[in-house]
Amino acid sequence: MEKSPIRKIQKVFYYIFSGLDRQLGLILLGLATIGFLTFLSSSQNTPVLVEDELRNLALSFVVMWCVSRIPPKWLELAAVWIYGFGIALLFAVATFGLIKKGARRWLNIGFVIQPSEIMKIAMPLMLAWYFQKREGIQKSWDYGIAIIILVIPVALIARQPDLGTALLVFAAGMYVIILAGLPWKWILPFVGVGAFGILLMIIFGNTLCAQDVAWPFVHDYQKHRVCTLLDPSSDPLGKGFHTIQSMIAIGSGGFFGKGWFQGTQAHLEFIPEKHTDFVFAVFSEEFGFLGNLVLLALFFALIKRGLAISARAPNLFTRLLGASVTLIFFTYAFVNIGMVSGLLPVVGVPLPFISYGGTALVTLGFGGGILMSIHRHRRLVQS
Repeated sequence: MEKSPIRKIQKVFYYIFSGLDRQLGLILLGLATIGFLTFLSSSQNTPVLVEDELRNLALSFVVMWCVSRIPPKWLELAAVWIYGFGIALLFAVATFGLIKKGARRWLNIGFVIQPSEIMKIAMPLMLAWYFQKREGIQKSWDYGIAIIILVIPVALIARQPDLGTALLVFAAGMYVIILAGLPWKWILPFVGVGAFGILLMIIFGNTLCAQDVAWPFVHDYQKHRVCTLLDPSSDPLGKGFHTIQSMIAIGSGGFFGKGWFQGTQAHLEFIPEKHTDFVFAVFSEEFGFLGNLVLLALFFALIKRGLAISARAPNLFTRLLGASVTLIFFTYAFVNIGMVSGLLPVVGVPLPFISYGGTALVTLGFGGGILMSIHRHRRLVQS
């Protein structure tokens, strides 16, 4: 007996969604919906088309669905190849990459891609593979090798220069190394030095910024970002303009916001990069504190669900990979919201599934697909 059209449709939907983690899927769909609604407002008076954002979102979810079908064992086998391919692309960028706004970060291969985005997934894949291979026979020098694996792409990305992405790739790798068992006696000295450096910057930062001298190992634009963080009002019409205007937008939203498409800071062109890096300022102005609570709740749910999936993963590779991917989502959100709110220096970090982007959205979709794959195949993977 021939099946009815409804039964056929049901069978197709069952095939598409079978094995996917419903909680994670609904969270990502909620974030993508908020992102698209915010994009419709933030993209006004920009050359970016709605069709482009719809294409990017669709491609991101297609990538997520495809990756969710790949067994984690296959990802483990492909880890070295993906890492090597990413390194090769970074060398290609350094040799003949496209230059935009003074930075060489993109590669034209028929379409424009940003290879550094690939390393945000390739790095945890590679390090999770390495520590899986060393499980049970792990030595202290294994952490040194892992650091070398991490430093190579980070140095290439920082050279572009792209400090924001370099820090994200570094964080992605360090999450794996720390979760793999890096001793606290190795971690605490770096934490202490970092805390001491921040304290010195708070005390003497304004004095150093007032002096027209170069900082060692720091580009001038990076120095200006730190100085702007310490005192945006020192150059309100120049380097501090973006931070001041984004903070005004966030504060002017109040509790309920000004309403969708009603944000004055955004639509009067006071907010820079309003559909990408500073999209949180647009969202805050239009949807207010209440909207921010909803957005933060979704990010919290995403991180909580990702860590829960990782905790139930059956072997070291999937546990390290799942947890590091989840913490990458956290780092994206924390850094972006922090910089837009004036709590962190301004770096080029998008807000996951909210900011407009092509390669970044596909990378995030790949990360979501990895978590889906770990959940889907959790009973099939042998430890």
